[in-house]
Amino acid sequence: MKVPPAARSEGPASSAGTVVESLLNHTIVRAIKDRAHALGFDLVGIASAEPSRYRDYFRNWLDDGQAGSMAYLSKRFEERADPAAYLPGAQSVICVALNYYTELDPPPADESARHGRVARYALGDDYHELIKNRLYSLADWLRETAPCRTRCGVDTVPVMEKELAARAGIGWIGKNTCVINPGIGSWLLLGEVLTTLPLPADAPATDHCGSCTRCIDACPTGAIVAPYQLDARRCISYLTIEHRGEIPPDLHAPIGDWLYGCDICQDVCPHNGRAPSATDPALLPRSRYGTLNVDDVLSWTEDEHRPAVKGSAMKRVKLPQLQRNARLVASNLRRNNASP
Repeated sequence: MKVPPAARSEGPASSAGTVVESLLNHTIVRAIKDRAHALGFDLVGIASAEPSRYRDYFRNWLDDGQAGSMAYLSKRFEERADPAAYLPGAQSVICVALNYYTELDPPPADESARHGRVARYALGDDYHELIKNRLYSLADWLRETAPCRTRCGVDTVPVMEKELAARAGIGWIGKNTCVINPGIGSWLLLGEVLTTLPLPADAPATDHCGSCTRCIDACPTGAIVAPYQLDARRCISYLTIEHRGEIPPDLHAPIGDWLYGCDICQDVCPHNGRAPSATDPALLPRSRYGTLNVDDVLSWTEDEHRPAVKGSAMKRVKLPQLQRNARLVASNLRRNNASP
């Protein structure tokens, strides 16, 4: 489908011209969504590229130190706060999501193996490459369909992707700060195509958390300091992945058996109770238990570590850091097994 550039008029637009332009825009949106689904995305929506409504909150959150050692979040603040700073002239954002949920078998009761849990998103192939390649295909097709400029991103680029996804109707931002879709739940990998093409936006998602506080109550480190507010410095995902130094002693025991990342606030969410399983083979777990043997991790050399995490999101964590986590998990498991 090839769509000509929208006609522009020096004077007031005629009602007929406005109707034609509206029909063209809605036709493009339908085609965009069909294309995104054909590329394998489970959800797709359109958001306006207006500046973030959370700019001041985000600035205060950073200034308060709640980002911990993630200094990169401050370095490109203006781009994060305004999509048009990341792509000059941006008018719309195509938001997509991929379901990565999978059922896991409980680890066998084998005292000779100590299992450290890995967050579900990191159990399959690295989602960054998977999503980026599909976004590039979508963006290439869009530029061929309608004259525009585009820029793609996953969570490694400076955009407020959760806010954009909520604006696009993908889901609402829950009290655990994850995007929650009423049909799929929060097991979502997000991506975006920013474009200079003006597109009609979808209705934003409605919050359905209600009075539920399960995620807040279940977080063992108290990282969800208030509904919709996360202190990254206490988050197990941050501590085991982003944090490079020693983990504060008071947080050792609460980390439990989490070797890489954490899924607790998603596991307890009632909206995940009927989450469908991912269908993309690339996202299927390499381990049916979703764990690694911490004793194996502790004995790994660099030559053993590289092939073990090759092609997965776990490769971003260097071996010394992963072994730091493994020592902590091993200590927690010993302590728990010694308890009466």
